[in-house]
Amino acid sequence: MRAIELRAPGGLDRLELVDRADPGQPGAGEIRVKLHGSSLNFHDYIVASGKSPAEDRRVPMADGAGIVEAVGEGVARFAIGDLVVSCFFPDWQDGAATIGDFARTPGDGIDGFAREAVVLPATAFTLAPRGWDAVEAATITTAGLTAWRALVVDGGLKAGDRVLLLGTGGVSIWALQIARAMGAKVAITSSSDDKLARAAAMGADFTVNYRSDPDWGATVAQWADGRGVDHVVEVGGPATLAQSIAAVRVGGHISLIGVLTGRGGEVPTAALMAKQAQLQGLIVGSRREQQDFVRALDATGIRPVVDRRFGLGELAEAFRLQEDGEHFGKIGVEW
Repeated sequence: MRAIELRAPGGLDRLELVDRADPGQPGAGEIRVKLHGSSLNFHDYIVASGKSPAEDRRVPMADGAGIVEAVGEGVARFAIGDLVVSCFFPDWQDGAATIGDFARTPGDGIDGFAREAVVLPATAFTLAPRGWDAVEAATITTAGLTAWRALVVDGGLKAGDRVLLLGTGGVSIWALQIARAMGAKVAITSSSDDKLARAAAMGADFTVNYRSDPDWGATVAQWADGRGVDHVVEVGGPATLAQSIAAVRVGGHISLIGVLTGRGGEVPTAALMAKQAQLQGLIVGSRREQQDFVRALDATGIRPVVDRRFGLGELAEAFRLQEDGEHFGKIGVEW
């Protein structure tokens, strides 16, 4: 069985295509999945690049999707031939968050999905949206579910709300699609006018180039009737948080989900207090929330934006594209 292994201490040149033993047949409560696709996330990148150390010979990639090949005793939810997609937290089935680390996250604390087949508990997967391929399905595990939880589960998004999205990566483009499908108005930032034009073509109501407008938070607040937006999907971290607070309305909601600009920094506490805004950190979501998200995708007909697709043996090249920041939406890997 082909697989990608990351040799310690990490680095994109330390990703190796190897032959691993076949995982065999499923036991009670398990399914065997023939994997066909994955997608890249910033979390995968920091593991693969060695910025977040992993065990030697770790199989990377948190996202995985494929076809059920065999079903173990007692599994009733899945059948042979089903397209299924993995869960970021396979042990978080439902309810409030109880996990605050990545010890059991595929591709980090345990082996991930950059391989041809797995045998895992059935509860580590959900059904994929109807009619999707494996790469499309894999985009919901991390990025899609993060956007869904930020806006819908925790944010309580409703029609007519105003949303600010930072950048045009996987989470932000997913959030754009979700917000527009639910009748919200969307502002989005980027340093690329071409990417802003693409976002506008997808339905973004307001765009701002943060390089040419360093006070983009105030600009977005002015767009939102001068009172500020209801929701901010904050993927940047310390270098963008002050602008996000400037953009949000009094009593609004900021979902802190990214550390693209660093893992620590100052929080403008006085400005946050004055806005009486809720600043909520979150990491992806539960299996139940993923199932709800899949139902919403089936109902709305939303499909993910996949910028480019690479082969399994081209994973390092895919990460270099991600590193350059030239992509729009998701980067896929298929085999």
